[in-house]
Amino acid sequence: MRRYFNIDHYTEFCSGSPVLCPSTYQIEDLLTKDVPNWSFKYRAFRFVLDLVCAVSALPLIALMAMVLWVVNPFLNPGPVFFRQFRVGQFGQPFRMWKFRTMMPSEIESRDPNVALEEERITILGGMLRRSRLDEIPNLINVLRGEMSVVGPRPDAASHVEYYSGKIHGYSERHRVKPGITGLAQVEQGYVEDETATKVKTKYDNLYVERSCGRMDLYILYRTIGVVTSGIGAK
Repeated sequence: MRRYFNIDHYTEFCSGSPVLCPSTYQIEDLLTKDVPNWSFKYRAFRFVLDLVCAVSALPLIALMAMVLWVVNPFLNPGPVFFRQFRVGQFGQPFRMWKFRTMMPSEIESRDPNVALEEERITILGGMLRRSRLDEIPNLINVLRGEMSVVGPRPDAASHVEYYSGKIHGYSERHRVKPGITGLAQVEQGYVEDETATKVKTKYDNLYVERSCGRMDLYILYRTIGVVTSGIGAK
């Protein structure tokens, strides 16, 4: 127990560490486990983290939904929530909850080769995206067991179908539950093309192979900085 209070115990996972650098690895080095061999302690840590965060967030989600319901007609016309098909653990599809930030469209998800339609982002939506508050409803998916707080970020089903046949190791990202935040999000930022997705694939598989409580704490710590600075948001 004493080692958990020793700062040296966490130095392996810190900014600039080669352990967290995707160029340190060949992609084959990150695909050795069909399913991560997590210890009971780590599984318990993730379960408690997910449960506490999800349950604690429910009042906040309800409060924000009420505020947005009042404000949306003026600054973000349309529904409060947006639900989109994403791909979860072992390739299982699910509907991911978010606060809507863009003008409604008949097309649920954009083509993988099309840039983000920034002109559709509303004034209020831009504020929600920069602060990452639009992702708070993801905790509904955590409570439903479809996501975790930390893990590879889930992609839209159309993107998964496209990149699975083009990027080696892409499908292996789905060996664990997707997360609200992940190693790729805090180290790389927003991704929207094939070259960047190849890098994200290495980050995500690096997380799958090396995941542990210390790495999760590092990701959560970095997430605070990303959220408060707005770095990597679109």
